[in-house]
Amino acid sequence: MTTPPRPARRTVLKTAAGLVTASAALGVGVARAQDAPIAARPGEFDFLSGDWRIAHRRLKAPGEWDAFEGEATCWSILGGVASVEELRIPARDFSGMGLRTLDAANGVWLDYWMNAKTGVAGGTGTPGRFVDGVGNFDAEDVEDGRPVIYRGCWDEITASSCRWRQGTSRDAGQTWDWTWLMRWTRV
Repeated sequence: MTTPPRPARRTVLKTAAGLVTASAALGVGVARAQDAPIAARPGEFDFLSGDWRIAHRRLKAPGEWDAFEGEATCWSILGGVASVEELRIPARDFSGMGLRTLDAANGVWLDYWMNAKTGVAGGTGTPGRFVDGVGNFDAEDVEDGRPVIYRGCWDEITASSCRWRQGTSRDAGQTWDWTWLMRWTRV
């Protein structure tokens, strides 16, 4: 059996360069690796493991914030593909559980919340991923006939602190109204 002749390396490079040039001339986009969404990975919520004190600020009305204290204990489980958060606000007789799970097939995290009073996990989980140390979790909805995006954002992550904030955008994510800020400090 004979092997077909292989084209010279120079010929292959010329052909590839020609295809790229032709694609650009025709307006055909050439996908680049950095343009693809970054897939979520196990362990991205490991920063949250441990015990925390949390300073909450929740917007009651424009310019009027309700400030209160809370605490949380968090665990990374299943080799980093899930994270469990037990949130407690003793002064408000409130507690709940956050569960973040990695949907490896789709390359995203899913964020679920359960209020201790109802014991019911809400919805299908808000999808999100971390890019450059910031985790954004967006849920799209319609309010008064207009599209709205609700975002939970993990940022300012260090070994001893982090921030979570919740916001709303009514202009497709161009601007955000932040309505809840949680400053986490490791105990």
